[in-house]
Amino acid sequence: MSATALRDPVLGNLDPLIPGLEALYKDVHAHPELSMQETRTAGLAADRLRAAGFEVTEHVGNTGVVGLLRNGDGPTVMLRADMDALPVEEATGVPYASKVTANDPEGRTVPVMHACGHDMHVAWLAGASALMAHARDAWHGTLMVVFQPAEETAAGAQAMIDDGLFKRFPKPDVILGQHVMVGPAGMLGGRTGAITSAADSLQIRLFGRGAHGSMPQASIDPVVMAAAVVLRLQTIVSREVAATEAAVVTVGALQAGTKENVIPDEAIIKLNVRTFDEGVRKRVLAAIERIVNAEAEASGAPRKPEITPLDRYPLAVNDAAASKRVSEAFRQYFSPGRVHETGPASASEDFGSFGSEWGVPSVFWFVGGTDPDVYAKAKAANRINELPTNHNPRFLPVIHPTLETGVEAMVVAARAWLAA
Repeated sequence: MSATALRDPVLGNLDPLIPGLEALYKDVHAHPELSMQETRTAGLAADRLRAAGFEVTEHVGNTGVVGLLRNGDGPTVMLRADMDALPVEEATGVPYASKVTANDPEGRTVPVMHACGHDMHVAWLAGASALMAHARDAWHGTLMVVFQPAEETAAGAQAMIDDGLFKRFPKPDVILGQHVMVGPAGMLGGRTGAITSAADSLQIRLFGRGAHGSMPQASIDPVVMAAAVVLRLQTIVSREVAATEAAVVTVGALQAGTKENVIPDEAIIKLNVRTFDEGVRKRVLAAIERIVNAEAEASGAPRKPEITPLDRYPLAVNDAAASKRVSEAFRQYFSPGRVHETGPASASEDFGSFGSEWGVPSVFWFVGGTDPDVYAKAKAANRINELPTNHNPRFLPVIHPTLETGVEAMVVAARAWLAA
């Protein structure tokens, strides 16, 4: 523990909690749950909050958990962590690696892994909640902690809102959240303004006419149509978005046919769009629709394509005044060089829905989770892009000091409002 932490009336109690928090992290990592299936994880969170003296409400937005700790007059601060895992087969090789499978929303049996660090987020918030509860003489106000389901499907924040979050609980003065990312463990990164991108996921269904593989003249081949669409979609960013703007268009799935000598009737494309500006977003989505319809018409498709939205993440924007307050608190607590300004991330989060729909300032920041030596060697070799990123089967934050840093950051940020 740093000398600063030892002097802090809240964080001075961190060291005794670390073994239990590490055990919680490994437990959640080994028992991941898909979006809206986080019953076990939610139960662990609720039990810890009750043990710390919080008023606990479960099943908010299906599996969400809300804890309230009222500690006299003062502001209300909301801290949020997400709980869900991904349909990814783990390849880290650690003793606590997931071997879990589950049924996805389509009823398919899939492997499940905490490939995005939400297990670490749960441990962070559990630790911060316990520390604040154990040192109530050091602050005043109300601490509201939210363990959110289904971030990975962009459904969880809205589900909690739709289940009366804004009516059933006190309106916070600020909403705070954080995410583990690739970067040296122990480092924090944030910024004022846009911090994570807006995201739109779409399914495109292309219609053709099936035939025997030996008689392509009798077909309208949806595989060729889909291939042409995928290639043409790549020109949106390279030829229709200005170099001073930003967008990402990624095709993540192309599904067609079942046998090599059968031309199928249809093909499915699933794609994802990331943007930082609403005008750019509208232009990119319009270009996708134009290209898809034009390629289908050029192929003589018997029906217009079906374009179906799958999910949407809002742009997450950090409030300027609140961001400055968090940044100043971090720089006062952490050693020089551990806090830096970062650019906006092309990853997306539904965290921003809480602040934007509640009309409350929010701040979101990143915590590095990569072994510092590993990161330094990769940077020196210009191979940072080869480090396992979030959603990779080998993504695994180094536990220390990632665990300590995340707990410290949550407590320090909360106490920037909940002063003694």
